[in-house]
Amino acid sequence: MTTTPTLTLNNGVTLPALGFGVFQSPPEETAAAVRTALEVGYRHVDTAAAYGNERQVGQALRESGLDRDEVFVETKVWVSDYGYDETLHAFAKATGKLGVERIDLLILHQPAPDRFDATVAAYRALERLLADGAVRAIGVSNFMPHHLKSLLERVEVVPAVNQVELHPYFTQRDVQQADAAHGVLTQAWSPIGGITFYPGWGGDARRSTLDDPTLGAIAAAHGRTAAQVMLRWHLEQGRSAIPKSVVPARIAENYDVVAFALTPDELAAIDALDTGVRGGPDPDVPRPELFARAIPES
Repeated sequence: MTTTPTLTLNNGVTLPALGFGVFQSPPEETAAAVRTALEVGYRHVDTAAAYGNERQVGQALRESGLDRDEVFVETKVWVSDYGYDETLHAFAKATGKLGVERIDLLILHQPAPDRFDATVAAYRALERLLADGAVRAIGVSNFMPHHLKSLLERVEVVPAVNQVELHPYFTQRDVQQADAAHGVLTQAWSPIGGITFYPGWGGDARRSTLDDPTLGAIAAAHGRTAAQVMLRWHLEQGRSAIPKSVVPARIAENYDVVAFALTPDELAAIDALDTGVRGGPDPDVPRPELFARAIPES
């Protein structure tokens, strides 16, 4: 079976560089998609409390027949569960839904800059879970360099991972540089620019990465697809990437990115596609409505 490279986190834990994501995967389709991903070869699954499909991810893990230690499980705490005791309880909710005793990587879903004291308290709860062996690594998501700086001034453990929007049209070089300076692995959500073509996201003027002529030409030169080229770009630059799909053929296609390599000129050409335009929500814009979304107990 083809396997993707592994990356070593700042605490020595390793994870498969390519993970399988379930963002916007309907619960009724999630278990089948994750089972397919595991059959194809994925050994890293990324979910979140806010996705509403942790239970289905856990179902697929059990139905796969794989030993628990064979699959790296990552999930996220939603902002309405920020706070020390609240986040400890969020861990209990997540493990109950996933049907596991230990989570490999638990991260905070947003910086919540308008309630950053609660964010810090939540992260301190992650530190407690790490010290107790309940999680193997902890991290953050959507943290900009100043969020990371503010957090590090108030906590003890440097995050192992920062999961952010990152694709050829939005590379966030400042985030990558800040992460690297602190030994934090940058992990890409929307790694093939899904946010540039998801229904309901972006405006009428948006352009899809899948239709980009530069990516298309590189893909043609290798007999690959634009999506495969983008995932290979992430892996060759040392990032973790979390593609998602519920279509079996695309799940398999996204995993098949090991048996070719991009040239330095091709990597540079992809880097040059950056527009500096964010597709998702701005982490610096307060969104108090996020705290109104309660995560169910089960």
